[in-house]
Amino acid sequence: MSKNIFENMAHMYDTPERKQLAQIITNKIKPEFYGKVIDYGCGTGLVSLPLANQAEHLLLIDPAENMLALAQQKINQQQLTNVHVLPADFTEEVPEVTADLIMMSLVLLHIPDTKKILTELFKLLPDKGKLLIVDFAKNPLINHPKVHNGFSATELTDLLETIGFSQVTIQNFYHGEKIFMNQDADLFLATCIK
Repeated sequence: MSKNIFENMAHMYDTPERKQLAQIITNKIKPEFYGKVIDYGCGTGLVSLPLANQAEHLLLIDPAENMLALAQQKINQQQLTNVHVLPADFTEEVPEVTADLIMMSLVLLHIPDTKKILTELFKLLPDKGKLLIVDFAKNPLINHPKVHNGFSATELTDLLETIGFSQVTIQNFYHGEKIFMNQDADLFLATCIK
């Protein structure tokens, strides 16, 4: 999806369905959430903001500035001093940032060049740094010109190892009805250590 679509839908993004799915994802990644964290493609911060107090520093990055404006409102309301926002699109230019942990929740499916974005994220991590990817398992019923139809665990593992991640674990953790383009789908967590 293009940046403009997310800019335009920002004000109506936090639906009850998205909040419920975000809570499921937040609960899954909670044990991994520590140190300096980047939430890439953070949207309005639905997944990572509830865990902000676990992080030394949380940087919310998204190309859609309207999404970040809503995230900033939440940061201000919760008086979170260790959280900042940064408008950026790593498919175009990567700012000089560092993190112990980078997370992407339901973002990879929107990025056409999967290898390029994962390579950029790999470069930002220190040795033993961690990348968490939450996304949909491959679903042949999904067909959209601008969205991947999910990811095969085998293919994604091969790609991540080719990029240089030394340890990759992928596990499905949730099956939901009509959560992916109005189709039933499985969510996976990929834990990738540099």
